[in-house]
Amino acid sequence: MSEKKEATFEQAMEELEQIVEKLEEGDVPLEKAIAYFQDGMKLSKLCHDKLQAVEKQMDQILREDGELAPFDLQEEE
Repeated sequence: MSEKKEATFEQAMEELEQIVEKLEEGDVPLEKAIAYFQDGMKLSKLCHDKLQAVEKQMDQILREDGELAPFDLQEEE
């Protein structure tokens, strides 16, 4: 994983999928497999953190006056 700038969620997921494919092939030397696994765990945490941040954002909506308010889903009667 390149750490020059933080990857987007989509980039991180794509890289994670590539790592999983390499590990599933089974012909990776042990040392390389461990490095892939560690990179995969970092990418997994990055994705998890990004999803949690989005979830928190979705818990609030912007009112017309610019104030944040909890989001309540109102069912139609």
